[in-house]
Amino acid sequence: MNLKIAVLSGDGIGPEVTMQAKKALNAIGVVYNHEFVFEDAYIGAIAIEKTGKPLPDQTLNLCRNTDCILFGAIGDPIYDNNPTAKVRPEQGLLKLRKELGLYANIRPIKAYPHLMSSSPIKKEVLDGTDFVVYRELNGGLYFGKKTTNETETYASDLCEYNESEIAKITHLAFKAAQARRKKVTLVDKANVLETSRLWRRVVTEIASEYPEVELNFLYVDNAAMQIILNPRQFDVLLTDNLFGDILSDEASVISGSIGLMASASIGDYHSLFEPIHGCYTEAKDKNIANPIASILSVAMLLEHFGLFEEAKKVIAAVEAAISNQVVTVDLKVDSRFGTNEVGDFIANHIMDAEDLYFKKDFVQIGRSTIV
Repeated sequence: MNLKIAVLSGDGIGPEVTMQAKKALNAIGVVYNHEFVFEDAYIGAIAIEKTGKPLPDQTLNLCRNTDCILFGAIGDPIYDNNPTAKVRPEQGLLKLRKELGLYANIRPIKAYPHLMSSSPIKKEVLDGTDFVVYRELNGGLYFGKKTTNETETYASDLCEYNESEIAKITHLAFKAAQARRKKVTLVDKANVLETSRLWRRVVTEIASEYPEVELNFLYVDNAAMQIILNPRQFDVLLTDNLFGDILSDEASVISGSIGLMASASIGDYHSLFEPIHGCYTEAKDKNIANPIASILSVAMLLEHFGLFEEAKKVIAAVEAAISNQVVTVDLKVDSRFGTNEVGDFIANHIMDAEDLYFKKDFVQIGRSTIV
């Protein structure tokens, strides 16, 4: 297979972790005789600096004319600390999602046996956790009409949804559940919000088309608690834009680090794959950022294009890195491995799982495994 991939590495640690994702894809290309062609473009704070726009026209045109997008991270403290800024990095990502019709964000949540000690949640609670969040991505508060009065003493954000927006992601969630443990949990606030009541009605109607899938409901405040108290109860968690953003970030504590959380944003004609950890500017250029989320987003990319064996190869390499403690300091405080070394190990494991490049004794004493 030949794929042309737009690479929007963005800001902060985005370029560093995206580089490791590209290494993994190149290794897959060698092993399975695929060709991946990368073309870089600006988005976010770096795009504002270079062009004055968070999403330059050239970047958008590239994304429209490539097979998919490999995304890094956006943001910068100069914007975070300036609430009056009219142009912001995040506007670039929101516009990209809207322009490309990326309506479904998919975030897998998994507890890794070798990392349970890294999570603040007890092992007996985490063990066996494996669910996926389906978050609607093109509606709700993030895209509703926003108003502020002239004196900036009043502001409002309009939350809007229509039936078709809800139906599209609901069908995706139920189809995913059919291939998993056949359970969908809708998270909403239907006791208060009209939009949530619309979600309940539409999702309930669609559920009748999937009789083998169980549907249940949770209010968002209860769901936030249940993710910590009993995460194993979930299979496919379906929710709107705002709730999905918050809950999937909360769920990152299950794996032990937000640096393990990959995601896919899917539309009818376009797709984007990214880690969810943000720009983490404090770690920029220090070789300490965790690249695993970005690499796992590569596995999701491969699955999206039907390359399931290749995706499993990436996941196996990631799990080998974790089990051998070839990880960054967020997962092992005294680790001597950095962003580049973890990326190299995973790419080399993809190339040869029989340890052509891997010296176990070297890993145990924290030395480079690459020869």
